[in-house]
Amino acid sequence: MALIITDDCINCDVCEPECPNGAISQGDEIYIIDPTKCTECVGHYDEPQCQQVCPVDCIPLDPENVESEDELMEKYERLQAEG
Repeated sequence: MALIITDDCINCDVCEPECPNGAISQGDEIYIIDPTKCTECVGHYDEPQCQQVCPVDCIPLDPENVESEDELMEKYERLQAEG
């Protein structure tokens, strides 16, 4: 499952540099996560790094983008191949 940033985001800028896939960017009002790039850090870390650093816990799983661990690993491998 990809992650999503909720309206509780305070634009503190700590999540964006932590994303190893470059999936987080500044949106119109808050940061956003590109679900085509988010692997929940599968392939990089044991836990999503953005969730670890978020001071307001506003990065839950995105129910609109359900993916298995295997699908996340496949996405990670595809992103690495695209380099």
